[in-house]
Amino acid sequence: MAATFKQFNLSEQMIQALEKIGFQTPTSVQEKLLPPVLSGKDVIGQSQTGSGKTHTFLIPILEKINAKSATVQAVITAPSRELAVQLQQTFEDLIATYNPDIHVANYVGGTDKKRQIEKLQHRQPQIVIGTPGRILDLVNSADLQIQTTQIFVVDEADMTLDLGFLNDVDKIAGKMPDDLQMLVFSATIPPKLQPFLRKYLHNPLFEQIKAKTLIPATIENDLYFTKGKDKKQVLQRLITLGEPYLVLIFANTKEKVDEIFYYLEAQGLNIARIHGGIQARERKRIMREVQNLKYQYVVATDLAARGIDIEGVSEVVNFELPTDSEFFIHRVGRTGRNGLAGTALTLYGPDDEAMIDELEKMGVQFKPVRLEDGELVQAPKRDRRQTRKKKQTALDPTIRGYVKKAKRKKKPGYKRKIKETIAQDEFQKRKLERRRVKRQKKRG
Repeated sequence: MAATFKQFNLSEQMIQALEKIGFQTPTSVQEKLLPPVLSGKDVIGQSQTGSGKTHTFLIPILEKINAKSATVQAVITAPSRELAVQLQQTFEDLIATYNPDIHVANYVGGTDKKRQIEKLQHRQPQIVIGTPGRILDLVNSADLQIQTTQIFVVDEADMTLDLGFLNDVDKIAGKMPDDLQMLVFSATIPPKLQPFLRKYLHNPLFEQIKAKTLIPATIENDLYFTKGKDKKQVLQRLITLGEPYLVLIFANTKEKVDEIFYYLEAQGLNIARIHGGIQARERKRIMREVQNLKYQYVVATDLAARGIDIEGVSEVVNFELPTDSEFFIHRVGRTGRNGLAGTALTLYGPDDEAMIDELEKMGVQFKPVRLEDGELVQAPKRDRRQTRKKKQTALDPTIRGYVKKAKRKKKPGYKRKIKETIAQDEFQKRKLERRRVKRQKKRG
């Protein structure tokens, strides 16, 4: 019998709120971690992108909030502005049905700090979401009162560490009560995260939820060999096949994102770009327009893979393979969400063979494709090309015959005989030289 949210003894208003947003069956992460989180236990949850970990802490937080108390009761840190905004939206979607009286505030860099302080002087939010730097600024100025916090969530902890924000998170946690419930969620748990975990978590439950497959079954994971052709031209041809709903294109640097953006825009495509070089207010506006379906194509850096959750992505394209294989999983996980079908397309050239091999060793399964009569069709496996190379380097039968004949002409011990001949020649030379010297002496 399939699991349901009713098995967690949630309130009736929570069950109704979940049904309103279309949540019927809990994910593996939710099924394993909701009970200990609801019971107040410290938890470290390790699971891949798109596994449903957000609602694993969102549901218990709302169930524990006292809507009548205008005090900070839960704090969630996120490593990027986009992720913080997405978390706020996810909370508010559920709060709309669950309890509209619960107040959520979002504090991120690049926004109007003065206005945030003015609002805090009138009312403290019950739930705080934001980036570590801005939250810490408001705490240090005594405008944000987090000493009443009951639950502290560090979301995307590995990304928080990678971006250098863990020290700020440490300082935030240090200003909270000792009996705090702490929840840490991350796709990976790197060794450098361990000191922080030991410092603040009390006898935590560590749960690593391994996906049945690295790439969900709802995603078709295609691999396209560019054969040294202009990749931007190849990209333009492939992403305009059919009528994709929303295509998310990934590149490794903001310079490459800009290059792709200007090229595709010149081809008449309705495209947006998102990377760290764009001002926060502008990125927020672009994200809002993407959500409102103003654009059919979005090109972004890996910041988007971890920090942006765009609904309705029908296709993800890896214009470049990421330098870190883990990011490949995060990128591809942007499509095929909530049981919907999606397509991931990876463009690669001869220089990318090693990374493709590494991904396949991790368990990523690719479907090689090629373009034929305006459609993507299945192509031969990559190892066929390697086999073909081996055949090409093999010697022609005729040449093999010459080689064998030459070997037969070489008699056994020929190297030794050559050495002996050379030695004999040297002996004769020395003998002749001695005779020449004797003749000169007689003449003298």
